[in-house]
Amino acid sequence: MVLFGIIMRFAKDKSPLYRYLEQDKAVTSDETSNTQEIQNTLSPMAKIWHIVAMIPPGKVSSYGKVADFAGLPGRARYVSKALKSAPEHLSLPWHRVLNSQGKISFEKHSVSFQEQMELLRIEGVTVNCGKVDLSEFEWQPDMATLVMSIPF
Repeated sequence: MVLFGIIMRFAKDKSPLYRYLEQDKAVTSDETSNTQEIQNTLSPMAKIWHIVAMIPPGKVSSYGKVADFAGLPGRARYVSKALKSAPEHLSLPWHRVLNSQGKISFEKHSVSFQEQMELLRIEGVTVNCGKVDLSEFEWQPDMATLVMSIPF
């Protein structure tokens, strides 16, 4: 009962402790609203572009994993669409994104197929008949990378 009286006194007289606790709540709600604002301002395509830009040279990812990292699970085909419509000035490493089996998705012998294969080989990725061994070359970011580098 005494503790309740102390808490009520803090609440009534707006003591420094009470003001401090209220200020802490305000900062937390501001941070939450800023995070939500960032999430709302980035379009799904911008999220995909951000993830693809993070894939380091010598590593690859699948359309499905990119969608998952972008917070769009099950939207692998949308990743393909986002890469096709990306502005050229972004210079995205589109060639580092493959299908779920590690295969280049373009038709064999097409110019795009050859270009993607060559770009991967330049980066040190072994491409055998249009396929990459995902167990060796798949990008697997650690939790710190995901938490600190993704603004959504």
